[in-house]
Amino acid sequence: PLPGAAMLFFTRMNFGHRAVKKRVAQIAADTAHLLEQPPGLLLTLTADESGTDDLVKYLNRSGCFPIFDGTDARYFPTGEACFQAMLEELEKAEQFIFLEFFIIEEGYMWGRVLEILTRKAAQGVDVRVMYDGLGELSHLPHRYTRLLEAQGIKAKSFTPILPVVTSQYNYRDHRKILVVDGRVAFTGGVNLADEDINRRKRFGYWKDAAVLLRGKAVKGFTLAFLQMWNLSHPTSEYQPWLSAGCTVPEARGYVLPYTDNPMDDDRVGETVYMDILYRANDYVHIMTPYLILDDELETALIYAAQRGVDVKIILPGIPDKKVAYSLAKSHYARLTAAGVKLYEYTPGFIHSKVFVSDDKKAVVGTINLDYRSLYHHFECAAYMYLTDCIPWIEADFQQTLLECRAVTAESIASERLFYKIVGWLAKFIAPLM
Repeated sequence: PLPGAAMLFFTRMNFGHRAVKKRVAQIAADTAHLLEQPPGLLLTLTADESGTDDLVKYLNRSGCFPIFDGTDARYFPTGEACFQAMLEELEKAEQFIFLEFFIIEEGYMWGRVLEILTRKAAQGVDVRVMYDGLGELSHLPHRYTRLLEAQGIKAKSFTPILPVVTSQYNYRDHRKILVVDGRVAFTGGVNLADEDINRRKRFGYWKDAAVLLRGKAVKGFTLAFLQMWNLSHPTSEYQPWLSAGCTVPEARGYVLPYTDNPMDDDRVGETVYMDILYRANDYVHIMTPYLILDDELETALIYAAQRGVDVKIILPGIPDKKVAYSLAKSHYARLTAAGVKLYEYTPGFIHSKVFVSDDKKAVVGTINLDYRSLYHHFECAAYMYLTDCIPWIEADFQQTLLECRAVTAESIASERLFYKIVGWLAKFIAPLM
């Protein structure tokens, strides 16, 4: 059994990758039966010929990802709106709070959340916090888990940075999940940092997005959290947390929570995005902070545009990383020549990870269009089909578009030489970004 003292990615180079891969595969096998796909629901989806049933079959081949009805989905077009809803739901917690975020940073946002978590833990609520260990280098005190545990909160740091050279540091927990009592779940791009709610500004206005799920599909994110939490446990527990929850009978549409990990041969995040592109009839509208594409995804974008689908992508107007920004620009000429329409958000930085298509399908989650998200990180998202919030997602895209500048052949030709040179050079290390 793996030791519980460290969060999987340990100090021995010869032990690391193989042990992690084995444990991830073991957890996947052990949990494959915990959430079963109702066959009647799959038959309903097969009959409507949207292709959603094929995606469900693929995802359940690569993991335990059933699609659910009876789930209300609420979309948040900003980090500020998401944060307010998080506080409201945390205050209602009576049984458990599962919180897993790539970045937790000391400040106003985390301070408000932590005050509630501490109070709830004192009331007997099972409060668990997990964050990526990279954050302890810049956002949190060293061994911050001990400070949380002293307040009654169970805490783990994923892949803490230690003075040892190992490739395991390349694999980060980029997921954002909050589950309260099995009733509601949040996911999206919003981290627990003041930048995400614009109380601190470095790159203009920080535009983010998230979704709240209420109903059956919450079980998907409850399981996802527990799978990651149990990576460092020699024994794994999943009940009674998966028994908790509720149904929203009046909710329309279907929701499929899913995750992706770098330890298997399935590129789940990229496959879901490409499925939307290949099946779209009218439009695919995308918001993403990064555009560092492999050949398969670039081909899917171009093919969709060339067969008449309106493909639009909103990208940051103010970059947070100049090398990544330059790499994105290296794709501009080929994409625009094929008919893909690109836009840059002039007020600041787009951090949203959103796909919406044909007023029927949408994805909101943590998965960027870059190599790190598609190949190297642990990620998560919610795929939605015919849910009531999809028109709101498209409306947010259209509203955001009003604050963007279009990328044109002229703007590409007049681009600063710095970005052209850096973009060309960065292509040699693009798989690392």
